[in-house]
Amino acid sequence: MGYTIEELLSGFAPITLEEMSSVKLMNRTDTKFVTNTEKLMRLLEMAGDDYYVQEIGGKHIMEYDTTYFDTDRFDMYNQHQWGHTNRQKLRFRTYVSSNLQFMEVKTKNNHGRTKKKRMEVLDMDLHDPDKLAFLTRHLRYDAGTLMPTINNNFCRITLVNRAKTERLTIDSRLQFNNLISGQTRDMGPLVIIELKRDGLVFSPVLEMLRQLHIHPHGFSKYCMGSAMTNPELPVNRFKRKLIEIDKIVGQPRH
Repeated sequence: MGYTIEELLSGFAPITLEEMSSVKLMNRTDTKFVTNTEKLMRLLEMAGDDYYVQEIGGKHIMEYDTTYFDTDRFDMYNQHQWGHTNRQKLRFRTYVSSNLQFMEVKTKNNHGRTKKKRMEVLDMDLHDPDKLAFLTRHLRYDAGTLMPTINNNFCRITLVNRAKTERLTIDSRLQFNNLISGQTRDMGPLVIIELKRDGLVFSPVLEMLRQLHIHPHGFSKYCMGSAMTNPELPVNRFKRKLIEIDKIVGQPRH
């Protein structure tokens, strides 16, 4: 009889949010992998001896709800679609179990490093003076041109290696709701794994991923979700990734 994901996670040693605060990852490198639920189950079976699982209130799987904003010309989407390495994203992320919400600006520089600035908020009203001041400091776009474009929700598992030099986030049950076109998309068995580690230190999971034939694969939830649910947007640079993702999900692209 097969195990559920929660049953597999119950075999991991737990780590609290407070204990995870020591995992600073000051010189962080991020690598994403895309796979499906079946291979995730096999990965969890392999990883139990080498990783802790984040536990909050007795739960190992946390629900996230995120709304992305862009300019009225979709500048942030297009910067990514055109392949610009120096780019930004703006999102409001809600941690559903704790009902905490943050406004976050992510900036990726042309060296591949990502910096995140965030502030806790109660709503997504951009007319609020504190939010405007935050955006003026950290976002290079005019706040007056910004609008909500797409919402997603997903479930996240967070693993930490025993040496506490890396975090592994595992996202599944991903759904998109486009706030411009009205289209929705359920990603079914798709799983997005992101390895966040301190520089290039040894990572136990890399060999496990190699054995399971899970390879590095970029996946921006904002860009991929937008490309799949807004037919008005250009997708030139994303076409190949979209085809690969559809194969994983089992919905061939025509």
